[in-house]
Amino acid sequence: MKNLIIILTLLAFGSILSGFILNVSFSEKLIGFGVVGLFLIVFPLFSYYRWKDKDVKDYMLTKENLNKMREKEGDNRTL
Repeated sequence: MKNLIIILTLLAFGSILSGFILNVSFSEKLIGFGVVGLFLIVFPLFSYYRWKDKDVKDYMLTKENLNKMREKEGDNRTL
């Protein structure tokens, strides 16, 4: 998965750069396909890859997590 994301990112940036550098009739389409590839393919794949084994409850501001943060903050003040 990681290699696929890297390859797709390089292809999208390559398409964008070639659209700027090359003077062809479809250079604007190259730029557009590169941007669409980044935001509709690469970014969701990257987000899924990074979040697939994480628990969302660890990142929510629940009462238990707020209490843990307050306890941790109190521990740091004593240092």
